[in-house]
Amino acid sequence: MTTMDAWHFLPETVAFLRELRENNDKEWFTANRDRYEALMKQPGEVFASLVGDALAGVIDQPVKSKVFRVHRDVRFSKDKTPYKPHIHILFAPSGVEGGPKWFFGLEPDRVAVGTGVFTFEKEALIRYRDRVAGEDGEALQAALDRLLNENTYMYDPALKRVPSGYPSDHPRAELLRRKGIAIWSRLEGPDVVTSGDAVATVVAAQARLKPVFDWLMQDAEG
Repeated sequence: MTTMDAWHFLPETVAFLRELRENNDKEWFTANRDRYEALMKQPGEVFASLVGDALAGVIDQPVKSKVFRVHRDVRFSKDKTPYKPHIHILFAPSGVEGGPKWFFGLEPDRVAVGTGVFTFEKEALIRYRDRVAGEDGEALQAALDRLLNENTYMYDPALKRVPSGYPSDHPRAELLRRKGIAIWSRLEGPDVVTSGDAVATVVAAQARLKPVFDWLMQDAEG
């Protein structure tokens, strides 16, 4: 939906996501393809473009976006349902390889935004650990300490132990046990993007996570 100065998803979009979750099969999806196009695919693309433009102003460089496919790749997923009942979008600085991304997810019962790197490539992981172990790591830890609260969260580290070469009792051991780093913010619920200015609401939530994005960008290759 558009007005002179605001855009938001229709409540019918969230209703469609809930219906898709409950009727996740090819027959239902084929019969409702027109609704998918009008309520999920097209609004997702519009939203991705608008948020990408707004994020470009936040980080002062062009941003490209990617709306993930509704079709699930069941070859590599424990979930064998054929469709994803959510809108997930990735935003990345144009021309930057291996750097941090911004994330957005609209699911039937929640909205989340985030920033970070899901999994570092080998050399990037080495650089990340060295930075975390040194003085740079103090700045990242301080940023996370300021940000983490009941509405902001991180998933558990991939490793149970600190990797070899670093003290097991390092003050940032938890960060050293990560193979990627991302921080997420829960918004109140789907209604926050089905009324008012959804673009401004989401970009404001993403901007609050910018200290982590900025820390990761220092090591990104342009």
